[in-house]
Amino acid sequence: MNKRERVIAAFRGQEVDHVPVCMWQHVAERFWSDDDAFAAEQARFFRSTDVDFMKLSGDKYFGWPSPVLEGITKAEDLYKIEPLGENHPFIRGQIERTKKVVAALNGECVALYLVFVPLSCIRLKIGYPMMMKLIRENPDAMKHACAAVAEDQKALVRGLIRESGVDGIFYSVQNGEETRFTAEEYADWVMPSDRAVLDCANALSDMNAIHFCAWEEIPNRLDIWKDYKAPVISWSRYFDIMDIRKAKWRFGSTVWGGFDNRPGSFLYTATREEIEQEVARLVEQGGKSGYILGADCSIHNELPEERIRWVVEAARRL
Repeated sequence: MNKRERVIAAFRGQEVDHVPVCMWQHVAERFWSDDDAFAAEQARFFRSTDVDFMKLSGDKYFGWPSPVLEGITKAEDLYKIEPLGENHPFIRGQIERTKKVVAALNGECVALYLVFVPLSCIRLKIGYPMMMKLIRENPDAMKHACAAVAEDQKALVRGLIRESGVDGIFYSVQNGEETRFTAEEYADWVMPSDRAVLDCANALSDMNAIHFCAWEEIPNRLDIWKDYKAPVISWSRYFDIMDIRKAKWRFGSTVWGGFDNRPGSFLYTATREEIEQEVARLVEQGGKSGYILGADCSIHNELPEERIRWVVEAARRL
């Protein structure tokens, strides 16, 4: 199997010659101002680490650029938010840059593009404290804003899949921490816009992955996402604790994960032999169908890339 064949088979839950590996990093800010340099850096990381496929970064395009969100303090102002429109530079810029990244990868691998849920797009602009203040002050106003952002996210997803050449999206669902919303609040306030974007992506591609993000280091209410469907679920094994066998059963899909991504954790400190032993243990749990080796979330740039190669090379010997 080549890399594309292996990953497509893994997404479909089919047996593979060896378990594919994908870990990802954010792209350093020094590359953000030049799309060609950004694309070259993503391709360099792919070839340096030899991962089986790529989760493409959305760096520079975090935080929804609505002027309404500039200095916002009153939830009522959220009703003023309207979609940017499919031709807005914030949307077209991501599509055009991703075309260059896909071209630099030269058809060698599956590529997924990071897309955040609408509420997170707002949070990335105004911060968590203000997001929580506004949504509790007027949930309907925030629902209006999220619905507007969802329209733009759908336009982004359509452009990415139809124009840029990506195989699907890596949909990062957030805000599900046990301490943030009740299950009922999440279902009413957050889920409609989440699902609008996800349903759009699933109508366009059968190669999407959902990332149950736990970067706040607080366990998620995983049951709130039980109806969020995609061929692959990436979950935070070290916060939403469960072994790979249980994750496969619970999510009913191929699962992607295994390593802690945080600095100072095993991946950063273990010897090569210890990492090889952990890979063998994880593959024994996950098997050669329905499992992809990865990490809880983004790998920090301080991790030497050779350590990712150790994981890749260990998986290929099993």
